Amino acid sequence: MAAENNTLPAVSVIMPVLNEEGHLAAAAASILAQDYPGTIELILALGPSKDETDRIAAELAEADSRVVLMPNPKGLTTVGMNAAIKIAKHDYIIRVDAHSEPAQGYIKNGIAELLKVGADLVGGIMDAKGRSAFQRAVAWAYTSKFGIGGARYHVGGEAGEAESAYLGIFKKSALERVGGYDEAIIRGEDWDLAQRIKKTGGLVWFSPELKVTYWPRGRWGRLAKQFYSTGVWRGDLTRRDLKRASKRYFAPPVLVLILVLSWIDLLDANPVAIVPTAAYLLGVAFLAITAKGLQLKDRVALLIVLPTMHLSWGWGFIRGYLVGAGMTIDRSRMNKEQVK
Repeated sequence: MAAENNTLPAVSVIMPVLNEEGHLAAAAASILAQDYPGTIELILALGPSKDETDRIAAELAEADSRVVLMPNPKGLTTVGMNAAIKIAKHDYIIRVDAHSEPAQGYIKNGIAELLKVGADLVGGIMDAKGRSAFQRAVAWAYTSKFGIGGARYHVGGEAGEAESAYLGIFKKSALERVGGYDEAIIRGEDWDLAQRIKKTGGLVWFSPELKVTYWPRGRWGRLAKQFYSTGVWRGDLTRRDLKRASKRYFAPPVLVLILVLSWIDLLDANPVAIVPTAAYLLGVAFLAITAKGLQLKDRVALLIVLPTMHLSWGWGFIRGYLVGAGMTIDRSRMNKEQVK
């Protein structure tokens, strides 16, 4: 689907930013360089970064009048996005992250698709990529059903009505209708927002032609923190709305329970108890060996990446489902001072 409309509406792009000195300039450039016939404004919601993010943001605003800076002192994604939505000048909102880069034509084709199908929210594919061996292994896991799951925005699929959307292009009226993002939800906010839009009769749509490059966490500790916090919030959201939860959400926590129970059984010197762990590790090894498009170093990294993703997410889900998420936050992009 190629957009042919030369009178597409003005759009406001909102980007929450925290400690993104390594990605912000490229992320902003991917927006400002879009081949879009309508007006674009880019609103950067600046959290309390401890690196050079604020300096880079100021330089971007000085170089291009389309860039608008606003403070987000709490540093929470949902709070920053709601504040950005309130000051947005235009009727169509595009939500992006500072570690993502929409492909050329993303805005033009996304807005055209939204108008064509009458959707309130349109999303595309998270096109995960990596520079290091570890990051490439994580990127592969994002696009595999055996990595992060089978959602269409990870693995692709046919265009059509969707459960949720990655980032997304919205009608501002739909966001206002449901009260914007729930600021009490720190992770899983996109899924929650999509559900509330659908509950009010809105259409959430997936288009495989819309791609956004995503740069995943490049270190083991950061990946573990990210997936633990994501799992916690997914467990919390699942217990709030069990009927809408996908069955795939339960695979990692079931895996964790099976492994933990087998390890307990090992304490009684039961040799059979080693079977679940051995079977799981053999499965991980098989995936690392047979994964397409990876170098040898990437395959070795995948032996670490897959268990980290599965077990961190699964353990987090169990905690979130049983006792709720509380104020669990994703610490994976914070520096040591902010984690304290």
